[in-house]
Amino acid sequence: MRPRRRSRFWLRCGGCARVDLDALSDALEAHGPLVRVVVAEARGSVPREAGAAMLVGPEGRIAGTIGGGALEFEAIEKARGLTGPRVETRALGPDLGQCCGGAVTLAYDRIETLPEATDGVILRRLVGGPLPLSVQRAMAQIRNGGQPPAIQLIDGWLIEPVARRHTPLWVWGAGHVGRAIVTMAAPLPEVEVTWIDVAADRFPQEIPRGVTMVPAARPEQLIPHAPREAHHLVLTYSHTLDLALCDALLRHGFASAGLIGSASKWARFRRRLGAMGHADARIHGISCPIGTPRFGKHPQQIAVGVMHSLLGTLSGMTAQQDAERDMTG
Repeated sequence: MRPRRRSRFWLRCGGCARVDLDALSDALEAHGPLVRVVVAEARGSVPREAGAAMLVGPEGRIAGTIGGGALEFEAIEKARGLTGPRVETRALGPDLGQCCGGAVTLAYDRIETLPEATDGVILRRLVGGPLPLSVQRAMAQIRNGGQPPAIQLIDGWLIEPVARRHTPLWVWGAGHVGRAIVTMAAPLPEVEVTWIDVAADRFPQEIPRGVTMVPAARPEQLIPHAPREAHHLVLTYSHTLDLALCDALLRHGFASAGLIGSASKWARFRRRLGAMGHADARIHGISCPIGTPRFGKHPQQIAVGVMHSLLGTLSGMTAQQDAERDMTG
C-alpha cells in the first residue's frame, strides 16, 4: 500500500506556478471528481499570484488556497455544486469588500480523470468552441522554445505548466535533521531528492513522493553515480562517514555541498581533507555548519535555514539563466 503523503497540488517554481500531476492523481484517487479553482489572471493588489489554486470537493476545500478571505469562501461555495467549467473575474474591492485593490480571474474546472500533459503544459477548454488560432500559436511558441511555459488564459482555454523535477538534491543521513530537511524539500516541484543512509531501518516508514530512498552499507561508494550538478547535504551519524563523503565529493564534483557540524568539527575536517590532497580552495567549496546558526539547533530550525540557502541558490541560478537568455534573445 502506498504511504500517505502531504497534499501539495499547486506549487511555485522558477517564477510561475506549476501543476503537480502526481499529487493531483493522489487527490482524485482519494476523493473522486473534484473542482480545481485556479487564479488564471491577477491584476493589481491581490492575495495570490496567477497560478495559485485549490481543490474543492462536495464537502468543501480539500487542498491549496487562492488567498483565503471572502474571495476563497465565495469560490468554495460556487465550486461545491459545480458540474462544468466556469470563468469569472472579480474586483476584490467593489465586488467583495476586500481591502485589496486588484482583480482576479478565476477558472473553475471540474476534473474527473487525470489530465494529460503535452509539451510540458496542460491545455484545458473552459469556455468557447474549438481550439482557436490564438491558442495554437501560444502552444507552438512553447513547443519551439520561444516562450517559457507559464499560466495563460486565452480565449477561454487555460494553459498551465506542469511541475518537472530537475534539481538533484542528495541528502546523506536519515536522522532527525535529515528527516526534517527531506520533509521540507520533497514537496518542491523542481527538486528531486535522493536520500541515503547505511540501512533501511534508519529511514521512516513513510517516504514522501519524489524521494528515492537508498540504503547502502558504504554510502561513499554511491557518489560517482551522483550528477555533478547535484546539491549535497552531509549529516550522517558518524564523523568518519561524514569525512569519507566529503573526500569523495571533492574528488567527484558538485553544485553545492554542506556538512552538518560545529566550527571546531569543520576545522578538523579541513586539516584532514588537506592531508588527503585537496586544495584549500576546493575544501572551502563545502559549507559548514549548514543552516543559519541564529535560527537555532532544533532539527526543524536547521532545516529552515538549509532550505532558505538552497532556495536562494536555486533562485540565483534562475535569475542568472534568465539574464543570459535576455542578453542572447
